[in-house]
Amino acid sequence: MSQDSKVKTTESSPPAPSKARKLLPVLDPSGDYYYWWLNTMVFPVMYNLIIIVCRACFPDLQHSYLVAWLVLDYTSDLLYLLDIVVRFHTGFLDQGILVVDKGRISSRYVRTWSFLLDLASLMPTDAAYVQLGLHTPMLRLNRFLRVPRLFEAFDRTETRTAYPNAFRITKLMLYIFVVIHWNSCLYFALSRYLGFGRDAWVYPDPAQPGFEHLRRQYLYSFYFSTLILTTVGDTPLPAREEEYLFMVGDFLLAVMGFATIMGSMSSVIYNMNTADAAFYPDHALVKKYMKQQHVNRRLERRVIDWYQHLQINKKMTNEVAILQHLPERLRAEVAVSVHLSTLSRVQIFQNCEASLLEELVLKLQPQTYSPGEYVCRKGDIGREMYIIREGQLAVVADDGVTQYAVLGAGLYFGEISIINIKGNMSGNRRTANIKSLGYSDLFCLSKEDLREVLSEYPQAQVVMEEKGREILLKMNKLDVNAEAAEIALQEATESRLRGLDQQLDDLQTKFARLLAELESSALKIAYRIERLEWQTREWPMPEELAEADDEGEPGEGTSQDGEGRSAQEGPPDPE
Repeated sequence: MSQDSKVKTTESSPPAPSKARKLLPVLDPSGDYYYWWLNTMVFPVMYNLIIIVCRACFPDLQHSYLVAWLVLDYTSDLLYLLDIVVRFHTGFLDQGILVVDKGRISSRYVRTWSFLLDLASLMPTDAAYVQLGLHTPMLRLNRFLRVPRLFEAFDRTETRTAYPNAFRITKLMLYIFVVIHWNSCLYFALSRYLGFGRDAWVYPDPAQPGFEHLRRQYLYSFYFSTLILTTVGDTPLPAREEEYLFMVGDFLLAVMGFATIMGSMSSVIYNMNTADAAFYPDHALVKKYMKQQHVNRRLERRVIDWYQHLQINKKMTNEVAILQHLPERLRAEVAVSVHLSTLSRVQIFQNCEASLLEELVLKLQPQTYSPGEYVCRKGDIGREMYIIREGQLAVVADDGVTQYAVLGAGLYFGEISIINIKGNMSGNRRTANIKSLGYSDLFCLSKEDLREVLSEYPQAQVVMEEKGREILLKMNKLDVNAEAAEIALQEATESRLRGLDQQLDDLQTKFARLLAELESSALKIAYRIERLEWQTREWPMPEELAEADDEGEPGEGTSQDGEGRSAQEGPPDPE
């Protein structure tokens, strides 16, 4: 290799990434790594929200486990610091494209309120331990400023979890616990300020047996706070102004909390009902209709059992409506991932183009049949084919009892009826009775949908007709003579069509010639009219002729023989 080529290769190769870039890559805010980091940040934020207030209001808790608290405090501070580093390496979308330039990411982050809150939450306020002592955890209240990360983590989890309604209820219960926990800590602190055991409302005197333990202090305060905020139990009457103010504040908080809980639960229930209505058909309207129309009890029971089967076994019959808001390509990918393996089992669809199968997958309609229900009967016109997804169907005689064969999951029938094959002896009619033995889930593909798709794939249509012809030959359902006659008739029809096309072309040619002659005649007439206008331009006006007659002289511009010909010639004749 020459030196120039070496230089060119060196210039064209991308620069090697630095170690720092490998260690700290840019995170996608919608990616998994960023999501798991948000879930990690839930623990230090929840630790500060719950433990700091509890340590400040229960001094025994602070004194008994000081070393553990210091270790946990500075571990959470370390995670807070790492979170800022992650923020500096989290990309953002600009014009729909992820920005990975760390300079732009940093400049954008430092201009937001989030950066100021993150810095304020890490201010070394606990440096005042030097003067106030280690038993003043209230100095770390600025750590609460990182709560927005907790809300962001909850929002991401709610969109990712498969059970969003259950997560909403869990999140609501967590919020309720935090509110009651804070209120119980404030109650114990107020009781200590007013004096333990001074009246029936405050916490009893810890000198009494059983009330000196830290666990009892917290559980009693939590129980008392729960009674106030839920307004479900009798509490001692307050005796002092501070106690009255505390109770009023708690009652107002209880009213707001009750309204919030009821609103949240109503929203969850509404979402669940909306999801059920989207996934499963509403049976209340059908039941009311059958009642009003006096449908017999046996048929009504079958309809109700069908709806119950769908609800219990989570069967969906309206997948198209559920996926309608997705973009077309994304909807096709979802349908392909769910149903393509089923469609590819059909013999006439094997070895077809992938794009054709994707189009067909979007046309599949799920159907569920009850026990003893006929899917098709002998002699019916075949307008669709069926693919068995789950269940068993029997090929039965006309009596509906004798079984010739049993079809299971993965099999299909009626595929020949949706393709117009010449010489088909069945004439696109069903040749057997198919009855569902139990509850059966089928996919239905109509002839109209197949024709619509095949109009864009003519080569695939030829291949599918050839495969269908082979299947009919194996079944002895193909009349070769009739097929040849249909082909001959089709060729004759095509020949006549070609003759008509030729005659139409000849008529168009003649019409074009006539149109050209008409245009030529019109042009000649226009020239003649223009020539006459030139000839008559020099003729005298009637007033001049009258004066000439009075004077006995010939009019000006006319000849002596009275012919009145113009002295000036007009334009030449186009002939």
